[in-house]
Amino acid sequence: MVRPGRADVTAGPTLAVVARAAGVSVPTASKVVNGRQDVAPETRRRVTEALDRLGYIRRPRFDTGRVPRLVDLVVRSLEETGSGAVLHGAEEAAHDAGLEIVVSAAANRGRPDGPERDWLDKLVLRGSSGVLFHLAELSEPQYAWLERHRVPFVMVDPVLEPPAGVVSVGAANWQGGVTATEHLLSLGHERIAVVTGRRPTMSGDARVAGYRSALASAGVRHRAEYVRRAGPDAAAARRRTHELLDLPEPPTAVFACSDRTALGVYEALAERGLRVPDDMSVVGFDDLPESRWPTPPLTTVRQPLSEMAATALRLLLRMMDGHHPESTRTELSTRLVERASTARPGPGR
Repeated sequence: MVRPGRADVTAGPTLAVVARAAGVSVPTASKVVNGRQDVAPETRRRVTEALDRLGYIRRPRFDTGRVPRLVDLVVRSLEETGSGAVLHGAEEAAHDAGLEIVVSAAANRGRPDGPERDWLDKLVLRGSSGVLFHLAELSEPQYAWLERHRVPFVMVDPVLEPPAGVVSVGAANWQGGVTATEHLLSLGHERIAVVTGRRPTMSGDARVAGYRSALASAGVRHRAEYVRRAGPDAAAARRRTHELLDLPEPPTAVFACSDRTALGVYEALAERGLRVPDDMSVVGFDDLPESRWPTPPLTTVRQPLSEMAATALRLLLRMMDGHHPESTRTELSTRLVERASTARPGPGR
């Protein structure tokens, strides 16, 4: 389990020991540790391997006795609209606490088997006292790096379930799935399909479980052929929707487990000459800005990304003060945002 605190400035081998193990001078090893670029790739590789093998702890450039003033926010991509909502919430909470935030995108750059050396090392070297991660997941080496350096961190809306002891903030996904399905049931739909992600995830599985629970509570038979898995893009959702439309008894409504998936459903219906909601009702999940763009605007379940980020920042502050939360998982409520993509089933449907 990751313990809150700052990097250990006494444990571990000295830089001289690392330099000797790598067969380089101490100044050269220091250049690698401090992220300098004027080091040959092969030399950098040898020093990096020695750092990891010997468990060298990089010393932070701040006075460990003063109040933390800097935290990092690491997002999947700065181009995602969800990242903007997370940044907005984290910035407001940081401003209230008198903190500064450094934002970076965690591009993998072809290194799936280990930590992203650039941004992980810089967390400590620039004096960051904690990190908010808005990522699908972290790798085992990345978790190990954070634990070894005792960097407190909180996951915001993780896609996969974090390891035991890792603090995270997310949405009430199961209840959101219930709410979306109950809305369609209240309109008179019984043939309700669900389109979720390609692989099992904590959030997607919870949304589908909520969908199934709502059907069961209403006494509506669950149909296995109405559950479809798609990739993260609209193209895969479009293909799955065509499969649903080709069934002997196609659904009259679709619950898409993300707004991007819902847009793929729209595209497939348009290709068949069908209209939303006259021929099929559609509900999404997220309430991203793009949910307002299609015609008609998308009914969706709002997950409060900004509020989740603000809550995560406040939890991180407590962890930086040495207080680990009693519960490692915090969930904020979701709500249905009704627009114009749902209606009662059309005649004969």
